[in-house]
Order: sequence, then structure tokens, then C-alpha cells
Amino acid sequence: MQTGSVTTPFGRRPMTLGMLASQQLAEEIEPGITRNKWKLFRAICEARPALGVTDRALTVLDALLTFYPDNELSQERGLIVFPSNAQLSIRARGMTAATLRRHLAVLVDAGLILRKDSANGKRFARRDRAGELEDAFGFSLAPLLARAVEIETIAAQAVADRELLRITRERLTICRRDVAKLIAAALEEGADGDWERITCMFHGIVAGLPRAAGIEHLASALDEMSLLREEIVNQLETQTKTQKIYANESQIERHIQNSNPESIYEVEPSFETKQGAKSADRAAPLNEPKDSEVENGAGKTRSAKRTVGEGGNLKSFPLGMVLQACPQISDYGPGGQIGNWRDLMSAAVVVRSMLGVSPSAYQDACSAMGAENAATVMACILERGGHINSAGGYLRDLTRRTSDGQFAIGPMLMSLVRANSPVKRRAG
Repeated sequence: MQTGSVTTPFGRRPMTLGMLASQQLAEEIEPGITRNKWKLFRAICEARPALGVTDRALTVLDALLTFYPDNELSQERGLIVFPSNAQLSIRARGMTAATLRRHLAVLVDAGLILRKDSANGKRFARRDRAGELEDAFGFSLAPLLARAVEIETIAAQAVADRELLRITRERLTICRRDVAKLIAAALEEGADGDWERITCMFHGIVAGLPRAAGIEHLASALDEMSLLREEIVNQLETQTKTQKIYANESQIERHIQNSNPESIYEVEPSFETKQGAKSADRAAPLNEPKDSEVENGAGKTRSAKRTVGEGGNLKSFPLGMVLQACPQISDYGPGGQIGNWRDLMSAAVVVRSMLGVSPSAYQDACSAMGAENAATVMACILERGGHINSAGGYLRDLTRRTSDGQFAIGPMLMSLVRANSPVKRRAG
């Protein structure tokens, strides 16, 4: 069917060197090579931008492939289709004749099909007496089979580039979200740092992205945004570690203060009120400075004065008494129970979040009262939750009063112990 000679186009259509190169390429098809026409067409669609064809031209190519009788393109079975303009227009979804000619020329110029025109420009096939196809004039699909490996390679690269673009855009979106929310959290919590400069850098990176950003712009923006996120995280982690160290030092200082054998804080207060005691004495704050004579080991007396207002200097009470006064806090401990101070502090963090107390308010309370006392106060706030409108505002007020030496935990615990005692419950 194919003579191997050069074929020039019919009529006024000129011959080009590109057509000559396509014809020579079509003659170099390796023997035995075949391709599924629809899989190859899918690869052409993937590689469309690199091949320089339009979507309408691919519609015409799809129509041409429907005229090929087999699914497998093979040189042995012939590679020429010869549909009439009317039939080709129908299968090209009603495309007009002028539009068909324009997009057929695009396919020829792209080197995807060849014209094999007859003497009069008509498309037909000539068969021998046995009914076998002897010669045909129309459009040759040989370039598709000759360039199959090239087309599949371009398509695979296009798919990889598209996937890389998707992944890069996704990572940039996540990184952009992280930076924006970290900056917002730092500003809300009042973290130290030049957040105005960092915010300007963030907006500069976002503004530098074009509307239709390519992989180069996205990759560059991702690198800059990742460095900015790393800088923010380092600043926040450094500040968090500093706060933890400060809190630990406050706890150690409080334990040393309480371990002093001569300190009056070692004497646990009595939670029983004597008969005849004045109500004013019972309601007096525990942290009012009082001078008392305490007998030491040598029989001498000294003046003892309680000091409050500094971080960790509040009187600590036994864990059992705290749990007796605030039984609800046990539900928020690890495993639904509290066995030590660490469990109580973990439960206090959960309750803090549940009651809407900001991390900064709780951190200030830990600094002013000590970690154990702050956890005790959170347990008391939980127990009295129905009578407190704003847990965060109430905690900040207690923290301020602690710093001014005007607050003690004792009266609060005593009130809750009496309220939760079995006698009180039966009376209620």
C-alpha cells in the first residue's frame, strides 16, 4: 500500500520540509511494533502542550482514529484512513468543513498525521480481485506509530511535572497556613520577637507569587516560606523552654522554702473552728502578715512573719485535703484518678483548656503561686464553676492578689471542705 516515495499535497497546499521529515520518519517504523490507539491517544492528550496541538485538533484526531478498524495500530494492517468530509464532520461532533481543514493542517504541521492525496484529491481505497486493500488515499497514521516512544516519554514527563506542581502547591499552602497561624498565636500570647518584621516578610513572599505561578515560582516561595517557618518555630521553642525552666526554678525554690525546719509553714493550719471564735477571725485571710512568738530548740523565742506575693511562696496544702475539697478534679486526671501532684497538675492543664483559661493566664498563675498551688486553684475554680462567670478573669484576679500579698488558698479550701463534707451534704 505504501510505496515509500515522497508524497506531495494536492492543490494549492505547499510542500514543506517538515512534511518531508515526517514522511521519512514514518518509513522508519520498526517491524512488529504496535500500539493501542486509545492508549496512544491518551498519551497525546497528556503531551498536548509539548506537541503544539490544540484541543480542537485532538477532537479531529479522535475522529480519525475511529475510522481505523482495529484497536492496535500496526504497519502490517495498514495505517491509512480515508473518511469523507461528511462522515469526518459527524464523528468530530458536527465540526464544519472549514474548521476541519484548519485543524487537519494543525495535525499535519505537528507531525502526527500525513496526507496521502490521490491525483484528484479524493479519499478512497482500491482493492484487488481478492478483496484485499491494494492502495488507499487519505490520512496516514504512520507518524503516530513511528513517534510512539517519543510521545509516551513526553506524556510521562508531563504527568510527573503536573504531580510535582500539585505537591509543591500543596506544601506551600500548608507552610503558608502554618506561618500565618504561628504569627497569630505569637501575637495573641504576647511572645517576644520582632513579629512586625516577620509579618512583613510573610506578606512579601505571598505578594511575590504571580496569579498563575509555575513550578519555579512555587518552589522558590516554598523555600523562603519554609525558612520563615523554621525561624518562627525556633523563636517560640526557645521562649517555651525558658518559661519551663523558670517554672521549674519556682517549684524548686518553693520546696526549699517549705523544707526549712524553722519555718512556720511546716505547721499545718487547723481546719476546725473553735466554739466561740469570732466570725471575723474565721474569715481573716491567711496571708495577712502576723508576728508570733515561736519557741525554738534552745528555749528562746523569735518573731516569725509570713511573706507572700513572690512566685512559689504561698502555703501548700496536703494533696489529700485538696482532693477532699475538690473531688471533681479527679475525673480529669490520667486514667480518671489522681495519685500525686504530677497527676493534679496534668489534670489542671486539661481543666484550664476546658474552662477557656488562656495559657498565658495559667503561666502567670504558676509563676506567682507555684505550679502545685496554681493546680490547686484550678481545682477550686472547677469546683465552683457554677458561681464563676469568667474562669480566666477570676484566675488573673487571684494572681494579681497573690502578687500583692492579699490572697491565700487556705480559706478557699476550707470553704470547699465544709461544703463537700458528709455532714454538710446530709444537711443540704
